[in-house]
Amino acid sequence: MEDRLNVSAEYPVLATNDIAGSLRLQTAPEQIADRILAAIAVGILYPGDRLPSERELTSILDVSRTTLRQAISRLSALGVLEAHRGRQGGTFVRKLRPRSIESAAVLRALGPIWEQLEAMLDYRNLVQQMIARTAARRRDEDDCLKMSAALQAYASSTSSAESRRADHSLHDAVTKATKNSYLIPLNKELATAANLGFTSHPYSSELHDRALQQHKALVEAIINGDADVAERLAEEHFLVTSTQPWRVALAGAHGNHEDDADEANPEGGRLAAQFPVVEPDR
Repeated sequence: MEDRLNVSAEYPVLATNDIAGSLRLQTAPEQIADRILAAIAVGILYPGDRLPSERELTSILDVSRTTLRQAISRLSALGVLEAHRGRQGGTFVRKLRPRSIESAAVLRALGPIWEQLEAMLDYRNLVQQMIARTAARRRDEDDCLKMSAALQAYASSTSSAESRRADHSLHDAVTKATKNSYLIPLNKELATAANLGFTSHPYSSELHDRALQQHKALVEAIINGDADVAERLAEEHFLVTSTQPWRVALAGAHGNHEDDADEANPEGGRLAAQFPVVEPDR
């Protein structure tokens, strides 16, 4: 029997058993292909990025190598991925890709679970607010040095990969400043769930500069011991860099889907109103 995807144990927010009866049952390779496409659409994977190794991907996506290879083969045939040979070879996201394919995948992968995903993103934001507030109260000199170093690394990064590593180091340093060992694995779990199992963050080039300013303000507030300001800044930061990219991707997918279905329809993007980009509470 063909391998079927089972993500409910590892990433419960991605489970779709409750709506399975109303959808055509996809094969595991199709589901994995959709998750990769959704990750590309939202900016977790960038054009030109090399995918993680086969061993890493099978662990991230919780599938067999056969299933993964079939999914990658499917995406390569669609012109989304391409293989490079040599020492620096691997499977890469093509820089020119058919956008309509990504939009359809976003709808299939995210549409049925949007309420669950949004609730998880809200939970993550609330946890990050608590982490920032607590870090401002408990940070010590070593924590301040590590946060400052990570901030400098983010500011001087010249590639998306460097930005991601620096971003991870910065938020890891903030979490460790809470002096609560339970928050470290929780923070990692939520970041993984928010990114469809991948370990990177959805930072487009447009978000980088804004995120840098937010990082600077957040680190300054924590170092200064201003818990209230740190909490507010964390809320704003994770809303802009985590929740909003998903909202934009899903709203855009709906708009593209309607445009493809009826190009003459002047209301092609009206469903974006169902997934508004919201501002943080003041």
